[in-house]
Amino acid sequence: MTHKKIPMEHDKKIALVAHDNHKRDLVEWAKFNRDLLAHHQVFATGTTGKILEEVLGFEIERLKSGPLGGDQQIGAKIVENEIDFLIFFWDPLEPQPHDPDVKALLRMAVVWNIPIACNRATADFMISSPLMDGEYDRLVPDYDGYTKRKVDLGEDSDKE
Repeated sequence: MTHKKIPMEHDKKIALVAHDNHKRDLVEWAKFNRDLLAHHQVFATGTTGKILEEVLGFEIERLKSGPLGGDQQIGAKIVENEIDFLIFFWDPLEPQPHDPDVKALLRMAVVWNIPIACNRATADFMISSPLMDGEYDRLVPDYDGYTKRKVDLGEDSDKE
């Protein structure tokens, strides 16, 4: 499969998401990394965004709460190349009413080859990477073959 290059600019577009049991961890992480985050465009879902905006003192682009569609909004922004990074402190031990949305969000991040951090250690490594402060060409499979494929509707499809 061939690949397309999608450029990430110097200032990245970062989504910050946390389930309730991990909001405190994400807020502590964001406070520690405030100066690094401040020159990037930061997105967050619902309550997480409100808390981060108050604590960090800069504007966060806030989306809906995760269970109300915020996870899907972030997934759509990933598809539209409006988000470069996903930092999602999710709770693997607590069932969530929107688990299918969480899985779909993580799937979109993998399909579109964006960096994902699901815990503090990975987020630390990711944000401290030398690649954070420069341009980067993200390689994404060229899905044109998939989107332009011929779909067989069967022999009875034209008789309606």
